[in-house]
Amino acid sequence: MSSTVFCRKYQQELEALPFPPLPGKKGQDIQQNVSKKAWEEWQALQTRLINEKHLNMLDPEARSYLNEQMGRFLDNRETDQAEGYIPRDQ
Repeated sequence: MSSTVFCRKYQQELEALPFPPLPGKKGQDIQQNVSKKAWEEWQALQTRLINEKHLNMLDPEARSYLNEQMGRFLDNRETDQAEGYIPRDQ
């Protein structure tokens, strides 16, 4: 049986991540407060942002930008979107 967390994005009990997705305190915080569903959705958005905005992950500014967007996404605030992206259901 999988464990659950009260997801800060969805404000409900959802399936938890099996392990911290990032090292250190930040990873522990995410594992304890973000659902598997929200984390998977963030990973999809992160991939779109990296690809569409041609972000170089060796660039500290690009990593800082993604970190900011991750915080906004997980706190259920507005985030940047990849230009021209159309969700599959539309």
